[in-house]
Amino acid sequence: MNAPATLAQHDLLSKSERQAQVVRALQADLPPHALIWHAEDTTPYECDGLTAYRARPMAVALPETEAQVQAVLKTCHRLGVPVVARGAGTGLSGGAMPDAMGVTLSLAKFNKIVAIDPVGRTATVQCGVRNLAISEAAAPYGLYYAPDPSSQIACTIGGNVAENSGGVHCLKYGLTLHNVLRVRGFMADGEAVEFGGAALDAPGLDLLALVVGSEGMLAVTTEVLVKLVPKPQLARCIMASFDDVRKAGDAVAAVIAAGIIPAGLEMMDKPMTAAVEDFVRAGYDLSAAAILLCESDGTPEEVEEEIGRMSDVLRRCGATAIAVSESEDERLKFWSGRKNAFPASGRISPDYMCLDSTIPRKRLADILLAIQQMEVKYNLRCCNVFHAGDGNLHPLVLFDANDPDQLHRCELFGADILETSVAMGGTVSGEHGVGVEKLNSMCVQFTAAENEAMFGVKRAFDPEGMLNPGKVIPTLQRCAEYGKQVFRAGKTLPFDDLPRF
Repeated sequence: MNAPATLAQHDLLSKSERQAQVVRALQADLPPHALIWHAEDTTPYECDGLTAYRARPMAVALPETEAQVQAVLKTCHRLGVPVVARGAGTGLSGGAMPDAMGVTLSLAKFNKIVAIDPVGRTATVQCGVRNLAISEAAAPYGLYYAPDPSSQIACTIGGNVAENSGGVHCLKYGLTLHNVLRVRGFMADGEAVEFGGAALDAPGLDLLALVVGSEGMLAVTTEVLVKLVPKPQLARCIMASFDDVRKAGDAVAAVIAAGIIPAGLEMMDKPMTAAVEDFVRAGYDLSAAAILLCESDGTPEEVEEEIGRMSDVLRRCGATAIAVSESEDERLKFWSGRKNAFPASGRISPDYMCLDSTIPRKRLADILLAIQQMEVKYNLRCCNVFHAGDGNLHPLVLFDANDPDQLHRCELFGADILETSVAMGGTVSGEHGVGVEKLNSMCVQFTAAENEAMFGVKRAFDPEGMLNPGKVIPTLQRCAEYGKQVFRAGKTLPFDDLPRF
């Protein structure tokens, strides 16, 4: 295989000349309808769900076969062109934001369910299949795919693999990582590769766990083998109101401490319940400082016993009101608000930035109270919804991107939430990924040596750095620049071995 072109060779061409060169080369790999490059056609690809940051790619490739994917990757590698893989574009961290001098590889046409194996309880699906479509295809067999991110109606399994997505039922059933058996795709140079397998374990290193959550930096996914689980005979949901966020946070920890693993355990604060109640009329208590949704599923006997135990724990923790769904329609009604938290927030603000740090469950109230102080500090509103059972936060900072000052304050607000989460013993990301959004905060969580170790893994898969460059792992220079900003602001970074100025 020919070595990729060098950056020095690229610099000899203007951007328009470079674009023309890349388009000509890709026209040999793709039919005319599968390649677009005019500005008006590529604009829809300039961002994902994080709309505050945008870039327009030189071209967008829309292959329809694995052979075409391989050909595009080989051509881009030969020319030294960065490639950013894209699914449905529902990501919230800028992971699918294009490289301005690169090619966006859209995998939207890989939308076929290849096979459902009801005996083995697996489904083989192409990467562009929607999350919810897997469960719909498995339903006739009494099976479903457990991970259910709020965007499941639109997000694709390839994107779920890239971000290790979760959902409201991830506490009991696990994240994408725990529900995927095999990932097939291509390396940056077009080499076919497969991680994991249909057996319970694969020989050698567990590279499947490395690829899931790698945010498109190590390989391009084209096909996934997922686990299916039996649909529970019954599911019921408790909606519990609390007059104090600390009581609600303590209740979350108490439920888990009682040895109960609910199918779902979610928390919403008062601003969020007000936003979603106005949107979907789920029957939420608008006077409550926080609401918990606690779900139990299984046999009728298991559900009745678990609902009773959870209700007792919630009452002891100070719940002011408890309602239990009496029908499937009522259960779905309880969840409708939580599932529509993001669109509901979009109705009350021109823009929002959704964070997803994680903290220990016992610190839920602490982070909520800290965020309330940040609202005053940055003069911006924030609505909060949490995967409370596993400490995964989803604060939505409301702002207007048309106002540069509001955008700047929103960025500072988001960084403050992430770095406070780290200080409380948590992490900067739970399931949305780092993308471009959390690069600075990665400088706070990880040392320069740790970031370099991650770059080492990246180089092992993609030596030239062609896949999704400039994201996820901050460079030493970026961390140094961020260190300067922190120092000028009169703050200190948590770790002594980060750059000091």
